[in-house]
This record gives sequence, C-alpha cells and structure tokens, in this order.
Amino acid sequence: MASVTVPSSTAAPADRKRGLVSALVAVAGVTALVMLVWLFGVNRLDPYSKATLSLSGEVSHGGQLFRINCAGCHGIAGQGLVGPNLQGVSAKRSDRSIIHQIVSGETPPMPRFEIEPQGMADLLSYLKTVT
Repeated sequence: MASVTVPSSTAAPADRKRGLVSALVAVAGVTALVMLVWLFGVNRLDPYSKATLSLSGEVSHGGQLFRINCAGCHGIAGQGLVGPNLQGVSAKRSDRSIIHQIVSGETPPMPRFEIEPQGMADLLSYLKTVT
C-alpha cells in the first residue's frame, strides 16, 4: 500500500509568522539605532552654549539686558507685545533651547542677538524670575 503525504497546512502560516517577527525585530533594531544617533547628536553642545551653561548668571544684570534688548517686543514684565509672552518660559523650554532662540534669528521678526556667554547666562538667570 502506498503512503500518501499530506502537506501540513500550518507550515505556510508558521513561515509567515517567522518572517513577520524577523521584520519587526529588524525595524526595532533600526529604530533603536536611529534614536541613539539622534540622542548623541542632540546632546552635544556647541561651544557657545557650553560656555554659557558653565557660568552662573547674575539676575540684576540679566534684567538690565532684558529691559534694553527684549522689553520693546516682549513687554517690560515679559507679558508679550509684538513678541510672545515670556512669563514662565524657563519652565517650558530648556536653557539650551532659549539660547538657540535668542542667537539664531530663525523665527522672524525676532532678530539674531550676539551676546557674550556671561551676558547670556545673566539673561537666562533673569528669565527664570519672570513669572
């Protein structure tokens, strides 16, 4: 008597499942690699920010700088006029982000400001008091 081999109907779904798992593992690996590259790139500080963040700021001098350079657009109390409200900005944005905003000029009509690191540290200290 001849034996008849019946193909297993579970072989094809098992192969598909294995292929899907392999694809998901590959996507997860690539995603993890991209996240690591992004994290290391984001956490590197430019020399200006590094110098600024290494200094202690003086609130009173930062207040003077604010009144001279910023109050015309952001209001004497940082309440916002032409420029946005800056009250509580230090709780919403990192010092690094604030530094970038001030020196970059990437969001017109805000001009690009060139200020020495100590002045920027002073301004950051002052902004932490604006509530």
